[in-house]
Amino acid sequence: MDDGGNGTDHHADDGAEYDHADPDHAGGIHHVELYAADLDASVPFWDWLLGELGYDPKNEFEGGRSWVDGPTYVVLVEAPASDPPFDRRAPGLNHLAFHAGSRELVDDLSAGVREREDATLLYGDRHPYAGGYYALYCEDPAGIKVEVIGPRSDPDDR
Repeated sequence: MDDGGNGTDHHADDGAEYDHADPDHAGGIHHVELYAADLDASVPFWDWLLGELGYDPKNEFEGGRSWVDGPTYVVLVEAPASDPPFDRRAPGLNHLAFHAGSRELVDDLSAGVREREDATLLYGDRHPYAGGYYALYCEDPAGIKVEVIGPRSDPDDR
């Protein structure tokens, strides 16, 4: 099992059912593991964002943290090397995209990103329709692009 390069088995069975595949979520994302060049700089952003999106803290271990929402969890691990630095335009991961339950949440998160010193709002001149739909685009402290997509319209507007 991959230990994230830090010698810590952060996927260890802690008795939680969501650590195993759930046939009802076949094809869905089980977990995403992100490497941070500076874990201490990245944790506050991800703790805030994932908490706002409904994730709960899952595990805290030497060299990393994780958050869970139902059968899906996100792991943030201190990278064993930070050279070369992350570049979303290079081959590999470009961005992570999350569902938002409302456009109001997208607006609240956008305001939060503008206030944070550890995140950058992207495409401010076209926000919130930069991608042609209602969404937040931002970067975390390591430059990982995050997208939070609002519904076509708010449930209360239907």
